[in-house]
Amino acid sequence: MTAVKRLHPGIYPWIACASILFSVVAVVVGQFGPDPSFDPMNVTISEYAVSDRGGVTEVAMAVLGLGSLALLAGLRSVGAPVKGAPQWLLTVWSGALVVAALVPTTPIGQNLDVAAQIHRYVSVAAFVSLPAAGALMVPRLASDASWKPVARAVEWVSLAGGFGLLAITYVALPGERVMIGLVERLLLGAEVALLAVLAGWLVRLSWQRSAVRAAMAANFPTYHRFIASRS
Repeated sequence: MTAVKRLHPGIYPWIACASILFSVVAVVVGQFGPDPSFDPMNVTISEYAVSDRGGVTEVAMAVLGLGSLALLAGLRSVGAPVKGAPQWLLTVWSGALVVAALVPTTPIGQNLDVAAQIHRYVSVAAFVSLPAAGALMVPRLASDASWKPVARAVEWVSLAGGFGLLAITYVALPGERVMIGLVERLLLGAEVALLAVLAGWLVRLSWQRSAVRAAMAANFPTYHRFIASRS
């Protein structure tokens, strides 16, 4: 029996875009599911998710992780400058999101168990790895003609993610979790924006390359007949 064929490279950008859109919508919807007394300014997304096990927030996290893997596959398929550390950091981000979706934290007010500790560490890995990947990609994108138009956008959203990391570190430690929900959502927004910039430009490049190939294929018979007529 033949092995299952790989997905066509052209489908990866669309999977990435669809997963990002779905995840954003699902997380917003998930904010209305748990206890209405929750204050989104002071309650993290993970705490929302654990209050509604099996809900849309966890699904959104897993879908975003898998969609990020599709984005990485799409970037590699078009030769984007992501080899080395950026692609490994993107892989860490993707895997950490999936693990965080599968391994819950503890409900508010309870002590952290082993699962919650795992959830915390993979969440930290996810939050750190994506802005770092973006920062490393900036000079590479700027020196690549195909990706130079989005280098500045990637730089700005990566910088926003870096500031978000500093803010959430302060809030989670000496800040005693004041406004941690707001800070986490702003950080996640910057990171999703980074994915969206890369995915959107990947769709554009893939579409342009498909159009060029189609034009070449359409013109080849005419060129072939011209050569035959001259021989």
